[in-house]
Amino acid sequence: MVKPKTLSRAFFNRSTLTVARSLIGKYLVRENGKGSVAGKVIEVEAYVGPEDKACHASKGRTARTEVLFGPPGMSYVYLIYGMYYMLNVVTERMEFPAAVLIRAIEVEGELIDGPGKLCRALEIDRSLNRLDMTHGRSLWFEDRGVRIPNKQVGTFPRIGVAYAGIWAKKPWRFRLLQSES
Repeated sequence: MVKPKTLSRAFFNRSTLTVARSLIGKYLVRENGKGSVAGKVIEVEAYVGPEDKACHASKGRTARTEVLFGPPGMSYVYLIYGMYYMLNVVTERMEFPAAVLIRAIEVEGELIDGPGKLCRALEIDRSLNRLDMTHGRSLWFEDRGVRIPNKQVGTFPRIGVAYAGIWAKKPWRFRLLQSES
């Protein structure tokens, strides 16, 4: 087995769509003081800049979205419907607000499908917002040498962003079509 390598800032400092596709097959690791849990990334969604009406930054720079304008590799964790946390990782260059939402992971053969379920299972909440995920502490991504062929990754419209009009139809959701656990 390849020695796991924490994904660097350079990994995230690329086109959001490239980062999103590249995250499929990587591992999301959560260390919470009681131990660590690692899950293979199965599904993600890309949110690309202020023009993307589904991206939170399309409504402008606010206290909530400030992290999106910062360095790549930072976590962006927010609450929806007053009950579900969502984990994103910031991508691209400073001052260009973009991120990738982590939608599903597989932990020891079990699929955790849905960004709210994922955050609940890994104990991810707002206390992990603005965390530098390139340091390999508390919450980070690892490359464990798994290579996913393009034919095993499907592209689909994003979910839950119908309000974004044509932007909702962009095929910016990436999902592993078959998992090789």
